[in-house]
Amino acid sequence: MNESPIIRLEGITFSYTAATPVLKDLNFSLLAKDRIGLIAPNGSGKTTFFHLIMGLLKPTAGRIEIFGQPVAEEKDFVSVRRRIGLLFQDADDQLFSPTVLEDVAFGPLNQGKSKQEAIAISRKTLSFLGLEGFEDRITIRLSGGEKRLVSLATVLAMEPQAMLLDEPSAGLDEDTKRRLIEILKNLDISYVIVSHEFDFLSEITDTLYTLHDGQIKIDTAAHLHEHVHAHPYGVQPHKHD
Repeated sequence: MNESPIIRLEGITFSYTAATPVLKDLNFSLLAKDRIGLIAPNGSGKTTFFHLIMGLLKPTAGRIEIFGQPVAEEKDFVSVRRRIGLLFQDADDQLFSPTVLEDVAFGPLNQGKSKQEAIAISRKTLSFLGLEGFEDRITIRLSGGEKRLVSLATVLAMEPQAMLLDEPSAGLDEDTKRRLIEILKNLDISYVIVSHEFDFLSEITDTLYTLHDGQIKIDTAAHLHEHVHAHPYGVQPHKHD
């Protein structure tokens, strides 16, 4: 029996205005164990794509299925947001509680966990990310890299079955980026990562897609770069460390 996709988008079109659609007749599937990278220019619709999956935007046309069930109305996405984690591009959009522990515990509490259970899950998640001792830190006083890791902790604490990560390495120093790479390598869940950094994606994803002309397509063309090496992800512009 064929495995049902965790996420399936069929014929998705979306426009912010009556002008040219940001996404047009887009098709996409995420299966269990998939680790997908998405690389494309700014303004191509990558963040819009994530927001449609989470029900933060509504498509103009097309069909979305999550865990084999069609989702279209706000009520349909309540359970989706408990099972799929979204890491926002800006950590300040994710963190809103006074302390790190309160922020990380918010998700489990919202899922119906007791206060004691939520605290235990939060401490375990922070430990997994190497953030022991951060529990009482004031979130607004964290560095950019610390905020990014704490944001990831808020997502992981909800024990998602899949994750959507929007530019997770943006603005990180090399040490923090390396920590993030090792964390993602050790996760046993499916994810889609949007990034401009090829070297980052090459370490943590199995398949690379590009978003071009409103559609997602696999990027398999090899391209020789000026720094003289070839790899299968050469169609779209991207960065190297």
